[in-house]
Amino acid sequence: MPAPTAASPVEAGLERQIARDPGAFRILTGDRPTGPLHIGHYFGTLANRVRLQRAGVELIVLIADYQALTDRAATTRLPEEVLGLVADYLAAGVDPERATIFAHSQVAALNQLLLPFLSLVSVAEIGRNPTVKDEMAAAGSSAMSGLMFAYPVHQAADILACRANLVPVGKDQLPHLELTRVIARRFNERYSPGSPFFTEPQPLLSSAPMLAGLDGRKMGKSLGNSVPLRASADETARLVAKATTDPDRRITYDPRRRPEVSTLVLIAALCRGEAPEAIADAIGGGGAAALKAVVTEALNDRFAPIRARRREVAADPGYLRAVLEAGNEQARMTADSTLNAVLRLMHTRY
Repeated sequence: MPAPTAASPVEAGLERQIARDPGAFRILTGDRPTGPLHIGHYFGTLANRVRLQRAGVELIVLIADYQALTDRAATTRLPEEVLGLVADYLAAGVDPERATIFAHSQVAALNQLLLPFLSLVSVAEIGRNPTVKDEMAAAGSSAMSGLMFAYPVHQAADILACRANLVPVGKDQLPHLELTRVIARRFNERYSPGSPFFTEPQPLLSSAPMLAGLDGRKMGKSLGNSVPLRASADETARLVAKATTDPDRRITYDPRRRPEVSTLVLIAALCRGEAPEAIADAIGGGGAAALKAVVTEALNDRFAPIRARRREVAADPGYLRAVLEAGNEQARMTADSTLNAVLRLMHTRY
């Protein structure tokens, strides 16, 4: 659980390009609708999406409802969870007048691109993807659905159908984007060698820290170890009160030796825009109770405007559906254009 790190020379150069000409970039990013977004999502991705949008970059946000089917059988809660994500995005600052928010299942052309893209990669190449390998190890290859196995290629279809040229990722997601780049390159070589049709998207590596959960495990939507964006002040206090700490009364920021305490310190630091070491020094010998009080106050102060905005938009589901339908329509137009060009290049328009 490291603190934020300085951008690499490559990332710094990309940020300079974005600052010079933000309109040259189209970003695709998104989430699976498997529960409410939490503070880990906010500090890891949401705040950066809003920053880039405000800088003038075209932002496309995908609600990957088809990809949510990879690990669930029931879909009765999907409508509620999809609209919940729309509310989270709007509350965090995504502007529907400047961004496209759409759902996977509502854009047929995007999903149709999965078929020709599957012809460009081998089973072995997909099987080497870390997400697929982890799923195989956890469930066994015989228990894995075909949709789960094709997950990396489906992601490539998302990115390339929307003609995105920049994808914010963590280091663990680089293999997914590299497979997308391979598919784009092979399509160009096979079907459009004289004038490459697809642009190979660039990664925008996140320098945000990966927040651990309040219990020391990976922070997860369904694990009860996170603070949802929509949590009330009282709910936040209850969740933080249950957070794991250690017996040492003096509070320090030492992610390697004291990961649980350091997670709480880092949360307060991110909320306040201060160095985690400064937060720890200010608490000093106050112990876990003082630390949790600081974290609770920092979270409630930082997210009060976001929570108020979320309550406002969530009270009008008709508005949320209108935002989503407008985004679906825009995404359909883009994906239809891409698919028509692909069919023409593949000589499969009859």
